[in-house]
Amino acid sequence: MQSTLEAACEAARLGGRILREQLGKASVREKAPSDLVTDADVASQAAIEKLLTTRFPQFAFLGEESTGSDREAARASGRPMWIVDPLDGTANYVHRLLSFSVSIALVDGDLPIAGVVYDPMLDTIYAADSDGLVTKNGKPIRGSGCESLSRAMVCCSFRPGVSRNDPEVEQFLCVLEKSQSLRRLGSAALNLCYLAEGCLDAYWASSVKTWDVAAGYLIARNAGVQFCGPDGSAFDLWQPKFVAASTRQLQESMLACWNVRTGAIPRP
Repeated sequence: MQSTLEAACEAARLGGRILREQLGKASVREKAPSDLVTDADVASQAAIEKLLTTRFPQFAFLGEESTGSDREAARASGRPMWIVDPLDGTANYVHRLLSFSVSIALVDGDLPIAGVVYDPMLDTIYAADSDGLVTKNGKPIRGSGCESLSRAMVCCSFRPGVSRNDPEVEQFLCVLEKSQSLRRLGSAALNLCYLAEGCLDAYWASSVKTWDVAAGYLIARNAGVQFCGPDGSAFDLWQPKFVAASTRQLQESMLACWNVRTGAIPRP
């Protein structure tokens, strides 16, 4: 029988092919202010869902473009479920900025047990499993090991419609001042993969969704990346506010910037 990881890779490539074919052609609409969806998102998810649910009918399916009732049913089923973002980085895609991805994870309870992120424009696939495997195009990868914020390449994700008075802006300025470089790239799934392979040293996000990060979390964790919540608590897959860094030392420096506005003290 084909493994779940192999099937996830096949499904991600299928979704990615649809994204390439519809790039610059797909119609666009707003789900909410500054939150875009395209026909390509929908077509990619439909193809992925058909492949995975046909091969593995025993698993539930939850996708970004699923209806609210379908998401609730998937979570209530108690079964392992596929969690899919058929197009992570939709704003990039709409503007033909070639940094977007397909993200597929198989989650059992609160833990991803297989994860795949596919960059369709570079034909690059990242994969991880529950046994500690983590690869980029079949070759093992590892985080950078960077310990100092002053030497770190850092990335962040803001929510759509962020305003200048939001805490994220002050956190951004703190990291901008203290880090070697700071980026906002537009695909949470790819950000976590870049962290896993050492292209980025740290990454924080306060408004991403489970489908954005379920696969990337497993990929980065298997590559040695440290995760925690904004107060130093354990990473929560279903409420994924987090600070991720290549080392614990770097993570502590990031947490100090995260809490710069509130004066909160991270847990040790």
